[in-house]
Amino acid sequence: MARRWMGWLLVVAAAYALPCAAAGNRLVRDGVVIEFSARPAPGATSAELMEGEFAEVRFRLADEASGQPLSGHAPGAWMDMGYVIEAQEGGPQKSCKEKVQLYLRGVVGIRPMLDLNSYFVVVLNRDASVSVIDPLVSVAGVTSTLARIFLHKPGADWAKSADGKRLYVSMPSAGEIAVIDTDTFKLIDSVKAGRGPTRVVLQPDGRYLWVGNNTERPGESGVTVLDTETLKVVKSLPTGMGHHEIAISDDNRRAFVSNRESATVTLIDVRELKSLGQREIGGVPISVGYSPLSKAAYVADARGGTLTVLAGEQFETAKRIELKPGIGPMRFTPDGRYGLLVNPSEDLVHVVDVSGNERIRDIPVKGQPYQLAFTRAFGYVRALASERVTMINLSTLGSGGQPIVQSFPAGAVPPKAAGDLPLADSIAPAIGEAAVLVVNPGDNTTYYYMEGMNAPMSNYKSLGASARAVTVVDRSLKEVEPGVYGSKVRIPAAGRYDVALMLDSPRIIHCFSAEAKANPALASADRRVVAEFLLEGERRDIAVGASVPVRVRLKDSISGASRTGLNDVRVLSFLAPGQRRNEVFAKEVEPGVYEARVSIPEAGAYSVSVASRTLQKGYQDFTSIWLTTARPDVEAEMKRRMAGAEP
Repeated sequence: MARRWMGWLLVVAAAYALPCAAAGNRLVRDGVVIEFSARPAPGATSAELMEGEFAEVRFRLADEASGQPLSGHAPGAWMDMGYVIEAQEGGPQKSCKEKVQLYLRGVVGIRPMLDLNSYFVVVLNRDASVSVIDPLVSVAGVTSTLARIFLHKPGADWAKSADGKRLYVSMPSAGEIAVIDTDTFKLIDSVKAGRGPTRVVLQPDGRYLWVGNNTERPGESGVTVLDTETLKVVKSLPTGMGHHEIAISDDNRRAFVSNRESATVTLIDVRELKSLGQREIGGVPISVGYSPLSKAAYVADARGGTLTVLAGEQFETAKRIELKPGIGPMRFTPDGRYGLLVNPSEDLVHVVDVSGNERIRDIPVKGQPYQLAFTRAFGYVRALASERVTMINLSTLGSGGQPIVQSFPAGAVPPKAAGDLPLADSIAPAIGEAAVLVVNPGDNTTYYYMEGMNAPMSNYKSLGASARAVTVVDRSLKEVEPGVYGSKVRIPAAGRYDVALMLDSPRIIHCFSAEAKANPALASADRRVVAEFLLEGERRDIAVGASVPVRVRLKDSISGASRTGLNDVRVLSFLAPGQRRNEVFAKEVEPGVYEARVSIPEAGAYSVSVASRTLQKGYQDFTSIWLTTARPDVEAEMKRRMAGAEP
């Protein structure tokens, strides 16, 4: 996947040679002063950095001459155990500079313990699970599944918290909202949220999570409001019958809840959490939105094909904009200027200018358009009956001519081939890049598309699951105050860390250090487990087509005691550079020794890795081995040539 750092990888070596003055965790170079700090986060149990605890990592950038903070930078940073990457036996250990170069290349098996400029792709599956994909560690397009989070029931919709640290997933058949911690990617709670919780919307200030309850019981069909700090229900409000869409004003004062069967919209006072009455819409109110630019709410009637504008202090009906019957979901551009509404019945996208509340154009989009998403420059339209994603250039919407429209393929089959689809979006903007991620439920693949390209640059399969929707969790450094860039991280293990910082202007890479103490409250036995492969010879005589038994002993690196009784040891093999990927479970054949059979379908070199969820160890956490096949034809030819060569 493209990274903002890749453009100057070829020139970073020269930057390392520049003179600098560094003392401890302070660096002065090229007129820039950089100060690094890592301290326990509020609420930590210790005054020192400790494994398993959260820490606040900060880099303060200032001008050397004036002392003024340097804002607007986008630094990259990594934390890794000091000298964890070794060279060949007997060779030197990798320097911090070389580590950074390896991290940037996304080499399989070489990842820092903490990447402070990464993001993770999170996929909502058809079954009761969520998959987390690391897009920077790939094997020929097949990425590393970092985690799989199992829910009580299948999810329908989701929303991220204001700080991105939590993900809320609605589970209609469970009557619950799943709460996922995105620092650890673990399910931390499942909160009761009334009957049929479906649509979820987080209000702009992040205080309340609004949940639409789809139920046939009149007294319970409406919204449930959750406090995001306590994860408690603070109010349940009946609003009307049918499916509910929800919009919140940008000042967090008003909520608008559509009631599809009742043909109304309920206006709610957010501060007092009470209904302010109904607004009659008529027809089938299928979508509701709010524009911060016009300070008005907009309700789309699918049956009549009209867009009702609710404006003024009381949000009464101010205007009805005539579109066409069959309209569906509506989204506003990032600046709030234009409202775009898909119309799957007419294969159109209607564009409304909120400055005058006028319909200004219809854009043809084939294949029953049903979803909208935005980056800064483009609107993306997904269609049910087409594998292509349509891109609308937002800067051309208000021009006198026709807007610029392009498209790209996201797979080879249309989304409707997958059957029922959730409410959650199948398109999500990538973090910090002019790019999007697109799930195609029809082929169970997430595609990465960078703006300006003719086709997606890469794709990620959801192994063992059926992908339905996608979002992104940001792990990059943020400017928390002028000139100060920081992140909150959980320290994974005790030890000394190299903390690498990279700036692009001026070009600087420097490694600081931090020390984390052992946490006596944590059972550390699993952290010390190592994998020892038991092989006969170098295994370079494997016949093509064979199925090779591979044995591995899992043991404590200090005591040598074997880890027995594990029933989730998995063995992954693939043919270099990344083909013929295969994952199988291993059986315990001796105390602490686990065996799996690795297939060798063709000649070449095979990487073999092991993992165990019980031990909280992924494939990247254990040593891997290589199995190679003999090539009699090649070896015979080489011997013939050597025999005929002149001395």
